[in-house]
Parts: sequence; structure tokens; C-alpha cells
Amino acid sequence: MNSVAVILKHWHFKKIMEKTNQAVVFQEVSKSFGQVNAVRELNFNIEPGQLITLLGPSGCGKTTTLRLIAGLEMVTKGRIFIGEKEVTHVSASERDVSMVFQSYALFPHMNVFQNVSYGLTISRLPKVEVKEKAEAALGLVGLADYGKRLPSELSGGQQQRVAVARALVLEPEVLLFDEPLSNLDAKLRRRVRQEIRELQQKLELTTVYVTHDQEEALAVSDQIIVMNEAVIAQQGTPEDLYESPESLFVADFIGDANIIIGRMTEHDGDLAAIKIGELSLNLPHKGVNPGEIKLAVRPHAVNVHAEKHPGIPGKVLKSVYLGSHQEYTIETDQGEWFVLDTEMNEIHEENTEVSLDFKTRGVSIIPHS
Repeated sequence: MNSVAVILKHWHFKKIMEKTNQAVVFQEVSKSFGQVNAVRELNFNIEPGQLITLLGPSGCGKTTTLRLIAGLEMVTKGRIFIGEKEVTHVSASERDVSMVFQSYALFPHMNVFQNVSYGLTISRLPKVEVKEKAEAALGLVGLADYGKRLPSELSGGQQQRVAVARALVLEPEVLLFDEPLSNLDAKLRRRVRQEIRELQQKLELTTVYVTHDQEEALAVSDQIIVMNEAVIAQQGTPEDLYESPESLFVADFIGDANIIIGRMTEHDGDLAAIKIGELSLNLPHKGVNPGEIKLAVRPHAVNVHAEKHPGIPGKVLKSVYLGSHQEYTIETDQGEWFVLDTEMNEIHEENTEVSLDFKTRGVSIIPHS
């Protein structure tokens, strides 16, 4: 059995022996720096083996939350658990976590093998065990033959993989990523994020991932925690957040959304009858009272027809061909709408009158607007 197979077998045995209901728990956690509230009364649970992304704009509190898990910051109020252990006042060195930093933080004077094995070496493990584990970790990230190279001899993506291997070799209960792809170009980001996700799933490793990139979060996550102004705005699966945003902020932050006004005429508890101009829709109710409401309409959920088709009238201001789809900016009585047409059965030129209606998916009531 090769070293990679050995570490995978040991890792899965460790997961069985340490199996808990929740890998990370925050209970009413707040952190202040002087008079500034970095995070306020955070409550969330992370299940073992999941990849959870903390997503939000700069200054929302996502990096502070990650540092609280790592023990690099201590809470002002509240409790934190990792596995079955409360770690609220436990130092970073005593927590069973590893972090991959935005800058990779590789030692430039050490080769790849020395970087990966550093944490094991200072733990005074036997040299044979250090060698086996470091080589296995490099094998897991596809760098088995790169042990003697210096960081300066590697590409950005390879340096990122070395940083991941250095974190994995310690076999943490929770792996933390702080904006891990921000230093890579767009094409490389897509490839590396896929590699991270595949490795995380192979190891069934509980992972907390910080990013401000919505597409990145949608691509890698089991669950996303959207943060804004130091609090949790919404938590759910990528599909939940995109298809059913609970606030104007989430609707606008997760992808593009046209925010339009409709009127709820009635509801039966589960479904609500909605009127938008001459169009009628039935949408999940979401507990909103009848009357004027706001809806999030995703660009792909709008159908564009010739003027004579029944629907909401509009005028094409911009029509842009982008290969896989046609992109429109359309003026309506409710302002300008951004529309993506992936079917392209009919191309509508600029300054032409059109009629708009909606697909069944991609339109939702915003309950907290």
C-alpha cells in the first residue's frame, strides 16, 4: 500500500473514531475591537465533512469569524465548540485546526518537502513518520515529485497546493481557508477551486472557506453563510441563496437580480398569487402579507418576446452577443432590467420594442425587503 493510500486509510479511521454531531458550533459569539463590533451574536453549526463558505463584502466580519475558529482572535462574548470540546478560551496552538493563508506563507529558504513537514518536525515526530506523512500529503495534492524544489521555482497554483499539503499533513479536525485563490488569475482559480473541492470531498474533511467571490462560493460549498455588517444575513445551500434570497442584500450580492414591484392578491399558506402588470404568477408564499411586495428576478428567468406577445412591455437599450448567450439591457416601467438569453431563438436588436414574461425558476418573493 503506497503512502497516499496509508494516509487516506488513517484519515478515514480517525474520522470514524472522532465522529460527532457537529464539527464547529458558534453560540451567541461576538467580537469587538474597542468600540467597533467586528461580529455580533453569531449562531451557526457546521456538520462534519461539510465545506462551509463565509461570504460577504470587505469588512462584513467573515475573516474575523475564521480567526475566531482558529484561535487567532478571542471572543468578546459567546462560546465556540470544535467537535465535542469547548475552545472558547483555548489558544490557537491547542486547537485541532490548520489554516491556509491568502499569501500561502511558505518559507522561501526551505524546499517544498521541508515546508510541508515543518509542523511535524517541530512536533518532534520520528523522522520516518515525518517523511511518510509529508510525502503522502504531497501525493494527495499532485506534487509527489516536487519535494526538492524551492517555492520560487513553482507557479502560483503549485504554491497554493504546497500550502494545502502543509495544512493537511497535520490531519486537522477542521481546515480553514482565508481567500485562498485571490492571488491567482481567473482561469487558474477555476482549476484550483475544483482541486480543493475534490480533495475536501475525498478526505471528508470539515472545511471553512472565506471568500468575497460569489461564483467561487457557489462552486465549492455545501452551505454558504452570507455576512453583512457583522451579522449573518442568510445561511443555506448555494441553490437556496440563489433561488430564494431572504433580503434585498442577499438577492443583489449573490449573482445579479432585477428587483421589481408586484402585488400579492391572495395566498393559501404555501403559494401566493402575484400580479406584475398584466402577468400572473404563483410563487412560494414566504409569510408575506397581501399587498405590494418586492421580487428578485434573476437575469436568466426573463423571457424576451416580440412586441405583440402578451407580457410586460419594454424597449431594448443594449443587445450584446457573448457566444453562449445574448445579454440585454431592457427599459421597462420598473426601470432597467438585465436579461440573459441562453436560448437565443430570436435576437432582438437595440431600440426595438419587446414583451417580457418569466420562467418558472429564478423568481422569488423577498420576505425582508
